[in-house]
Amino acid sequence: MSERRTVLFVDDEVRLLRALERGVADEPYDKLFAESAKEALMLLEENDVQVLVTDMRMPEMSGLDLLRIVKQRYPNIVRIVLSGYTQVTTLLTAINEGEIYRFITKPWKMEEDFRPCIRQALEYHDRQTERDQASDALVTADQSDNAD
Repeated sequence: MSERRTVLFVDDEVRLLRALERGVADEPYDKLFAESAKEALMLLEENDVQVLVTDMRMPEMSGLDLLRIVKQRYPNIVRIVLSGYTQVTTLLTAINEGEIYRFITKPWKMEEDFRPCIRQALEYHDRQTERDQASDALVTADQSDNAD
């Protein structure tokens, strides 16, 4: 796919968000950064985002709540959790209710863990989009055949 792709990073720890910004600065996609789930939702309304990377524990609205909303409103966005919070019940809830693509635990290695995971998520999104477009084309062709 040749269109621009965008990744949205969400974390209430500004220092961590800036570290992410530096770590992905030369990656071949557009980057958005939000310091809260509410700010992330505003950015999602204004931008075409393919991948969301969110922390789990944030004030006001948790990462899990954000994942639930994104899954409902933007089901095609690939969802990744980046968190130091690894309580099993919370992880399972995030996986089951947020349908997350990956869970990356803090601390992570930028080159070995983080950057490859984002690239794979973008590729996954591209494959899903291509599959959906092919499926839509088949349905349209089938409908026009039936109309004859």
